Amino acid sequence: MEKQRTIGQYRAIDLSVFALMAMVSEMLLVTAATRWFPMEAYTVSATAALTAVVMIRWGPWAALHAFLGGLAFCLASGANLRQFVTYCIGNELAMLLLFFVKKKGDGYIRETAFRTMAFGGAALLLMQLGRAAVSILFGAEPGQAAGFFTTDSVSMIFTLVIMWIVRRLDGVFENQYHYLRRIQAERDREEGGYR
Repeated sequence: MEKQRTIGQYRAIDLSVFALMAMVSEMLLVTAATRWFPMEAYTVSATAALTAVVMIRWGPWAALHAFLGGLAFCLASGANLRQFVTYCIGNELAMLLLFFVKKKGDGYIRETAFRTMAFGGAALLLMQLGRAAVSILFGAEPGQAAGFFTTDSVSMIFTLVIMWIVRRLDGVFENQYHYLRRIQAERDREEGGYR
């Protein structure tokens, strides 16, 4: 008889996998941009999409992934301390979406492609706003802070595409407590049919 994992073990594994995806994807995207397209004025990031997915799956644990995405971006781009703080702390503004998730529920957000994509887009916009706000606190001019929106505009397309895809995958963009209960109920029904 195989030993079942506890929810805590499952959550730890799941969060670790998403953390690894956040770190590796950011480092690869930044490395590709700096090596292949060094003259381009835009950046591409998967942090908002991955943070949005983890937020639906595990709620406030997504704050870790927002932070790690900013950390990986800064590590790969050779950032200074101010940029580390700007990205790592600024990304956390996306956690405001937790209030929306709590009020509406993941089912409402997942119900249509538009809502799912809007949720990911909102996560990115809040991250950009957070970075801009932190940079202004460090003395940047509002025009300079606006660069977080303009240089990261391609990330919006990237985020929307990722959100559209994850919505279509069973259980990926779903509260994991609900998902595990649903899977268990399906197993119980199948086993009950064999008796």
